[in-house]
Amino acid sequence: MAKNGFKVMDSDMHIMEPPDLWERYLEPEFRSRAPRGLITENVRDLRMVQSDGAPWGFDPSQALLVGDDPDPENPDKQHHKNMLFRGQNYERNQKTYRSHSERGWSPEVQIEAMDAEGIDVAVLFPSRGLMALTLPNMEPRFAAALARAYNNWLYDFCQADPGRLYGAAMLSPFDVGSAVEEADRCAKDLGFVSVFMRANIVNGHNWHEPYYEPLWSALEDLDLPLGWHEASTSGSSQTADNFTDNFMLRRLYAQPVEQMLAVGPMCLGGVLARHPKLRTAFLEANCSWVPWLLWRMDEGWEREGDILAPDLTEPPSAYFRRQCWVSVEPDEEPARYAIDFLGNDKIVYSTDYPHGDSKYPLATEQLLKLDITEEDKRKILWDNCASLYRLEVPART
Repeated sequence: MAKNGFKVMDSDMHIMEPPDLWERYLEPEFRSRAPRGLITENVRDLRMVQSDGAPWGFDPSQALLVGDDPDPENPDKQHHKNMLFRGQNYERNQKTYRSHSERGWSPEVQIEAMDAEGIDVAVLFPSRGLMALTLPNMEPRFAAALARAYNNWLYDFCQADPGRLYGAAMLSPFDVGSAVEEADRCAKDLGFVSVFMRANIVNGHNWHEPYYEPLWSALEDLDLPLGWHEASTSGSSQTADNFTDNFMLRRLYAQPVEQMLAVGPMCLGGVLARHPKLRTAFLEANCSWVPWLLWRMDEGWEREGDILAPDLTEPPSAYFRRQCWVSVEPDEEPARYAIDFLGNDKIVYSTDYPHGDSKYPLATEQLLKLDITEEDKRKILWDNCASLYRLEVPART
């Protein structure tokens, strides 16, 4: 398959997990504590609840944003909810994805969506699963079991077409030893091509701290990249919490700002300097902010790096250029400035299917309309993704 002559690899395509995934896949010891996805009139309701019905990984005060019943004691919130649910984007998503939901978001639905976008290969990331490990200070053994269950389910999902569907493994940040073990299992036994973590800090350990050093070393040894992925809600504190009453403002800041907060520790905090074979990608957060942040990091290094960044022998931007990838939105017109500054070999593409801000089924068409060169498009749509994930997959005919 080719889209207007271009091979296409989606660096960050999402699946919609079944609501009972963890009830079915968790080990018996933990099954009674399994989270469950909610099913409502919203065909893409991403929320989960605990076994007692309490919210899991989202702030119940934001219920208006995702479709809860009216709150008679808070009419202002209900008013905002009604405005949102009358919105053009919500109605478009309901219409676009209804049949996908009715068919259970199956692997066959996933492949149909890929065909509609002209996608040859997709690396799959979660939807509900982005919330699974966001509760603060989770019990480490339980958190690790949640990750194993998700990864086992995703392996089964990918078997529908293992030449086109590739997994990104969930890792728990609550016990770095279990994260190392799971990365090893997913690479060697399940054939996954990446791991992912949220940039959202949930356990009090920032990414440049010694706590994570065993994981960075393991990913180097496994030749497995780390995909950072954020979401607009979390069970732990995140930047977007400043905008709990307005989902539009929350989404504006949540993904890009949280990702920026991970770029700093990785580049300026010395992680990539200490682990020169570690590859990492910052996904679904735009790329147009990269030139400014790299300049800002280099400025900080020039002022204080001799004392506060002893592991760095080069400007932090050099580590980003060598070891980091970043994804572009299909209609991100300022991306051409990022290409001018960064070059065209570290930017990857994603449809973000089936999330609410995806341009599906016209995402690839929109990217092809960007004011960038044909070489830029070829590298973004295939070459750079293949380099990130170390995939050599021939285009389908």
